[in-house]
Amino acid sequence: MNPINKLLHNKIIRFFLVSGLNTAFGYGLFASLIYSGLHYALAGFITTILGVLFNFKTIGSLVFRNKNNILIFKFFGVYGINYVLGVLFLAIFKHFGISEYIGGAILIIPMGLFGYFLFHYYVFNKTTTSKM
Repeated sequence: MNPINKLLHNKIIRFFLVSGLNTAFGYGLFASLIYSGLHYALAGFITTILGVLFNFKTIGSLVFRNKNNILIFKFFGVYGINYVLGVLFLAIFKHFGISEYIGGAILIIPMGLFGYFLFHYYVFNKTTTSKM
């Protein structure tokens, strides 16, 4: 097996590759919405809703090799948790003088890792998905 294929067999690597494009789109949308005058909480909410619909299919099928559409409800739950935590951290950052733009950028990797583990253990867990 060549090194690229071997690397792509790692779920967390696939997750971050699939999420990379998604993150660029999501953060671009988030920053654009803030620039247009929306509050960061509303900008984050809109970005989250649009991202969830696309991410469910790409993360489910490309990362976890699972196309079970009923899992979208758990998937939404994970995004809801990420949204609330993200807004909370942005508010904390803002309190300490860190802009929403920088705060959003700081949160990309830690929130991504947190999301991966929730997707892996809660949404696309083989033992829970086989029961559905």
